Amino acid sequence: METLASFAVLLSFCLAIYAFLGSLIGALAKKPFLLASGRRAVYGVFVLLSVASGILVYALMTSDFRFAYVAARSNRAMPAVYKFAAWWGGQEGSLLLWSWLLSAYSAVVLWTNRRKHRELLPWVVVVLSFTQIFFCTLNVFVEPPFQMLAVGQGVTAVTDGNGLNPLLQYWLMAIHPPALYLGYVGFIVPFAFAFASLVTKQPGEAWIATTRRWSLITWGFQSVGIMLGQGWAYAVLGWGGYWGWDPVENASLLPWITATAFLHSVMMQEKKGMMKVWNMVLVSGTYFLCIFGTFLTRSGVVSSVHAFAQSSLGSWFLGFLLIGMTVTTFLIFRRLDYLKSEAQLESVLSRESTFLFNNLILLASCFAVLWGTLFPVITEAVMGEKITVGAPFFNKVNIPIGLFLLLLTGVGPLIAWRRSSWESLKRAFRWPAILMLATIAALAAFGVLHFYALVSFGLCVFVATTILMEFWKGARAIAAKNNFNLVRAMVELTHRNTRRYGGYLVHMGIVIMFIGYTGAAFNKDATKEVRIGDRFQIGRYDLQVQQVLDGDTPNYSWQKAIVGVYSGGEFLGNLEPERRVYAASQQPTSEVKIRRRLHEDLYLNFASMSQTDANAAIIQAYVFPLVSWIWIGFYILMFGTIVCLIPSKVKYSYAKTQVVGVYAKQAQPAK
Repeated sequence: METLASFAVLLSFCLAIYAFLGSLIGALAKKPFLLASGRRAVYGVFVLLSVASGILVYALMTSDFRFAYVAARSNRAMPAVYKFAAWWGGQEGSLLLWSWLLSAYSAVVLWTNRRKHRELLPWVVVVLSFTQIFFCTLNVFVEPPFQMLAVGQGVTAVTDGNGLNPLLQYWLMAIHPPALYLGYVGFIVPFAFAFASLVTKQPGEAWIATTRRWSLITWGFQSVGIMLGQGWAYAVLGWGGYWGWDPVENASLLPWITATAFLHSVMMQEKKGMMKVWNMVLVSGTYFLCIFGTFLTRSGVVSSVHAFAQSSLGSWFLGFLLIGMTVTTFLIFRRLDYLKSEAQLESVLSRESTFLFNNLILLASCFAVLWGTLFPVITEAVMGEKITVGAPFFNKVNIPIGLFLLLLTGVGPLIAWRRSSWESLKRAFRWPAILMLATIAALAAFGVLHFYALVSFGLCVFVATTILMEFWKGARAIAAKNNFNLVRAMVELTHRNTRRYGGYLVHMGIVIMFIGYTGAAFNKDATKEVRIGDRFQIGRYDLQVQQVLDGDTPNYSWQKAIVGVYSGGEFLGNLEPERRVYAASQQPTSEVKIRRRLHEDLYLNFASMSQTDANAAIIQAYVFPLVSWIWIGFYILMFGTIVCLIPSKVKYSYAKTQVVGVYAKQAQPAK
């Protein structure tokens, strides 16, 4: 079985090389046979990597400890879901997952475009296969996943494995990495089509129309991956936060920022023929930032709880990035005449200018995060001393940037295309501005005096009002014309233009998330050493440590504190934070307990028993206002993304009419 798996990976590497060379030579020499065989080689890579991945998963699920990877990442006591998640729990397995996802994306792209884009597709295969060669090289020569443990000459067979890292044995980690990989890997598709359009000088925006859904889907996966990572950090790491500006967290955020800019900017090219260079830079930058994020995670150049151990992969990734970025930059400069805008910005007071400002601010945020992430690496290389940049730097820079982006989110829908007058802007902004100022005044009157919090809450009301006004105006017109109730009219309005109103729902989700993030300005925390039976206070809560219990399971031993929660003399229930020590690795972890409410979370972590008093427990308690709004906003954001992917009613009806017309003509007898 192990021989078959290794042979499948090696053969997939060879087929990827053939797909690359066959498509490249076939495109240059106009050889249809080579082009067709190159496409078939892509399908072959997918089949072979599916076989290899299936064997690895089977070995993990059956605890086949002859495999070094299985012995290092799994053990018999682990639940089945974590045995499966061990596929991406280590360096070798996660690289195999990346290769397999890339091959799956490639196969789907070729199959769905098999009868169109004849000129673009060979170059799309070239890009996909070149990337596939790189990752298959890592699978075959650098981090092979099918190494076997040597048995014999005094070395006995392994009877049980080390198990998955205990921090990864949480249900979100069975979803978070694959979702993030789907976003990372998937953005090669729009990049490949953009690169192909540069090579072939394709007129129009055919590559944009083809990749619009791909871009949105992969952006959605990136969003899911980032948010699930925040949920994991919040519930597992025990420090009480969901975002610590960790280098690997930042690496996941960077391509999301540029992808967000691309999704907005690309509308300008579709509608106005503008920002063509912007779009090429953004789609290329997003792809290379995805690779860069993988480099940071796997090279060991930064310290992170999310990163893999030190390895030799860094030089391989840097070489790949250098080659890819050099070729792409050269090609963009060679095609600058082809990328000229078809229209010019007519006025600063126009929707076009808001898209431009949006891009500039997003790129400023991207640069700030990238600079802060790489600063320790740069200082160590230049000065020989690693100077760490902490969360205060990122917050100081990115909070104003984020608030300005939030403002643009509300301003954009109210400004007309091409040019707006001051009078029209006054009418459009009157009610949103009044409600924003009223919110700020009311919060200040109730004692909320934190400057950024006041601005953020005010802007959230401003943007939410503009979005609701857009739905209200459109739905009211439909309701009056068709005698619909308002809810049905809003559904009809959204269905008629899913891309526009789905985008508004995404913006509303971001507004809700901003409310949750703003609550961090009012966090409270306390760490107390408390004897059993005693109480301590945090915020409006009285907490009593009632007892400490312990026990064990086949996978780990545990110790939990039973903490009674009171408020105003009323008993609200018990929370039971827990400490675990896993048998295979002897690694301790925290199992926090959270009392989730819409207005605030009460968050408890059982740090340990006291070193000086055997009857005292050390409890870390936090009160986090409005955190639940982050997750609510995320659900709205994903719902809006799904709505954007649904075909609009008008376009669907038109397409259906066209198809019926074609069949009707074909059914007519020849004259």
